[in-house]
Amino acid sequence: MKLIVKVFPEITIKSTPVRKAFIRQLTKNIRAVLRDLDPDVRLQGVWDNIELETTVQDPALLDQIRQRLSCTPGITHFLEVHEYPLGDLDDIVEKCAAHYADLLPGKVFAVRCKRIGKKHPFSSMDVERHVGSRLRAQCAAAGIELKRPQVEVRMEIRDQRLFVIHSQHDGLGGYPLGALEQSLVLMSGGFDSTVAAYQMMRRGLMTHFCFFNLGGRAHELGVMEVAHYLWKKYGSSHRVLFISVPFEEVLGEILQKVDNSQMGVVLKRMMLRAAARVAQRLSIDALVTGEALSQVSSQTLTNLSVIDSATDMLVMRPLIASHKQDIIDTAHEIGTAEFAKNMPEYCGVISVNPTTKARGYRIEKEEARFDMDILERALENARRISIDHVIDELSRDVQVEEVGEVLAGQVVVDIRHPDQSEDEPLLIEGIEVRTLPFYAVNNRFKELDENRQYLLYCDKGVMSRLHAHHLLCEGHTNVRVYRPASRTLEAGSGKP
Repeated sequence: MKLIVKVFPEITIKSTPVRKAFIRQLTKNIRAVLRDLDPDVRLQGVWDNIELETTVQDPALLDQIRQRLSCTPGITHFLEVHEYPLGDLDDIVEKCAAHYADLLPGKVFAVRCKRIGKKHPFSSMDVERHVGSRLRAQCAAAGIELKRPQVEVRMEIRDQRLFVIHSQHDGLGGYPLGALEQSLVLMSGGFDSTVAAYQMMRRGLMTHFCFFNLGGRAHELGVMEVAHYLWKKYGSSHRVLFISVPFEEVLGEILQKVDNSQMGVVLKRMMLRAAARVAQRLSIDALVTGEALSQVSSQTLTNLSVIDSATDMLVMRPLIASHKQDIIDTAHEIGTAEFAKNMPEYCGVISVNPTTKARGYRIEKEEARFDMDILERALENARRISIDHVIDELSRDVQVEEVGEVLAGQVVVDIRHPDQSEDEPLLIEGIEVRTLPFYAVNNRFKELDENRQYLLYCDKGVMSRLHAHHLLCEGHTNVRVYRPASRTLEAGSGKP
């Protein structure tokens, strides 16, 4: 199979040294993503395209080659062609007829010719006229229609070579990975952060992933999974890092020390501070977030300004003017929507009446009560994993058992936010219920009697499953999830 890979148009208008560097990088990237399919693939870069030739014959492998190229940043589209030595106009007719004769009977068609090179005794229009008139007569075509043809006979003439084109496949566009700088994406695994990461990768930035763990092992695994998916599909030409920062203790300190209305802004500032430290250690110059203007309370212009003041590092927000539905649509297109649908939004659960007009002096006053040693410990305990090894982490997944009824002697652990468990206490007749906020579960569960069985409970069953999963991974076998079959508990007990 012979392919002509067309580079992103913006690359072709760069200066000669920059254009050549971009095409060299794209050639290197293509070779990397196809290495396991065809280690002997032949690539040659020219002014505005790359010629690719493979001896692979297996249709399934050829289809994988097409799929990987369509997801490689820097490629606007690629053409499947047959290559011939350039002959005269009649020879061009013969070569085109060999590929298009069966498609033309009874159809209106057009001939499109792109010609590159100066030593030709004919123009592109000469080729189109001659080939069109001969094919119409030879192939019983219904006629020639330039504006709305049923069939397009396409070819390229490059110096003394003829390429007859028989199919075209769209690519991502953008710049090749590795041609520009690196970035660190603050990744929650939801719709916004995954689309933001994709946008940066499509623009040619090597994108590392930084995850702030608020939900234990299972949440971490979920974000690892979507980060690995993004890398594997759109960025596997380069190895990048997945950094997991344990942030539950940071969140617990915020919940205890910071005024409720200021919690969201303070949490985002702590995340930016930590991400900036991680980026500096890795010589990364920019942070990326999935924030969109006024989508949630912390994303007003006022709040974003206060959040950004926590660090001097550049913070990029590729989705800043995007509508939520457009973001969701993009997530469906790139394949991250199903991941995002099952990813809890922890940042949104800590403030009941969040401010939309944070003031710098007020935030600084709130943060003065925060023990910064906790942030330092989180950074010291951060884990760095090469993204290609993340799949090893995912393979250690553990299933969580759910029960609908509580047996005598078992203890239900209510892990809801303290405000909710206080306002709507969980009461189950004859059963011991303990309250242990979700942000404290992982650190304090070891204090409980290991000889008793514990059932974690929350409203939707999401956080309880995530924390049970984490505890099981930590070796605690005496934990399950309580999901009552009925939504109705004892009168006055609060919501299930």
